[in-house]
Amino acid sequence: MATIVSFHAHPDDEALLTGGTLAMLSTQGHRVVIVVASDGIMGPADGGNAQADGGNAPAGGRSRLDELRDSATALGVARVVRLGYADSGHGPVLYPDPSDWVRFARAGLDEAAARLAAVLRDEQADVLLSYDPAGGYGHRDHVRVHQVGSRAAEPAGTARLLEATLPREPVVWFATALRLLRLVVRYDTRAARASFTPRSAITHRIDVREFAGAKRAALAAHRSQTRPMSAGRAPNAFWILTRLPLPLFRLLLGREWFTEPGAAPGPRKTRVR
Repeated sequence: MATIVSFHAHPDDEALLTGGTLAMLSTQGHRVVIVVASDGIMGPADGGNAQADGGNAPAGGRSRLDELRDSATALGVARVVRLGYADSGHGPVLYPDPSDWVRFARAGLDEAAARLAAVLRDEQADVLLSYDPAGGYGHRDHVRVHQVGSRAAEPAGTARLLEATLPREPVVWFATALRLLRLVVRYDTRAARASFTPRSAITHRIDVREFAGAKRAALAAHRSQTRPMSAGRAPNAFWILTRLPLPLFRLLLGREWFTEPGAAPGPRKTRVR
């Protein structure tokens, strides 16, 4: 049995790109640990004037970390660790740091890597899951996850590093289709062409259709990020995905992709072990 540490920028990231893989690994008996860089709130540590990066803040005294723990339970995760940074946001402006902590994009690379490496050593991790060099779609905190993960794995003695990604080509196709259908008018298809990873460079494709129910439950746990349809506002992707019939959800999100630095691209494997 192995120990897998899955490193993410914010609560909810763990479910979308790696939820099926984490559920599969935990079901197989491996120890799975989620490390999150920030709690996903754009505000001070005491929660004053807090706003979630996705535009909604949790209600009822709950936090996005509470939602992350619910997601982890759905996936069978053994432990959740927060590195202690603030969300950097995804807009063009990087706001000043809150008074009591540093936004993750401004974190010193060596310092953040040392924090992650300490968790890897404590867990005696065999595998670290991180993000591709583009940070997926370019979110500054996701790019930082890639940088910190790459820096932390070697000194911690972690045997394998796998970087979560998507095949770039269908992302470009989908973004272009949305523009042509005028369903999205502000999305820059040039950004899509620089996002994620070319299909030819992907080394692992994981079939997680068997674990689609757990993955959907993990996404649904992030209630603050779910925006339903209302007057003048379209529902967001989380609302749509968590309400898909399971067979359709399984079809659309039943595979997950990783690249392994240094591994030769070739026939895509279906297992990470």
